[in-house]
Amino acid sequence: MSDVLTELRAAILRGDFAPRQRLIESELVEQYSTSRFLLRTALSQLAGEGLVELRPNRGARVREISAAEAIEITEIRRAVEGLVAARAAERVTDAEIERLRALGDDMTAAVRRADMLGYSELNGQLHARIRVIAGHTSASRIIEQLHAQLVRHQFRLALVPGRPAVSLPEHLAIIDAVCARDPIEAERAMRVHLSSVLAALTALATEPAR
Repeated sequence: MSDVLTELRAAILRGDFAPRQRLIESELVEQYSTSRFLLRTALSQLAGEGLVELRPNRGARVREISAAEAIEITEIRRAVEGLVAARAAERVTDAEIERLRALGDDMTAAVRRADMLGYSELNGQLHARIRVIAGHTSASRIIEQLHAQLVRHQFRLALVPGRPAVSLPEHLAIIDAVCARDPIEAERAMRVHLSSVLAALTALATEPAR
């Protein structure tokens, strides 16, 4: 199951399947060279992660995450990721400091060359690296599940004109605080950043339809 689960999850997160698109079992069984049993088990797992909807007598489809739900999820992330950033600052090693600094340099370079999708990917890598450094298993599990549901909204945010110029200094401030081994400042910087994400999501949600 792990192969079809991993591959189908990645395909949904990449946007290979559109929100509300039906996931037709016969096609997926052939596409992923798997059995119906393993496919259904994978779909059940993805439903538990909030990526898929299982509808009685109508099959599965990709779940659409509304802007309002994205805002609620980000509010939860702000609290939990603040805790994780503080713990990372307490546990960071010299080698991890080098890796964080390198990620900050890569994010800066991506913004300079206007590679917004690349910047969004590096953004995800930075948050994931901080979770690894923190070593808080329960918090990481919560964040990773929530993050999976927000991927499309995060890509959309990355494409908002001027947004990376706002978020880059916020990310660099998080890196600085963790590398300085200052848990209070690391938590504050993470909460400031995610408050900014909340404001941007709220602005997107209130945009008039075009």
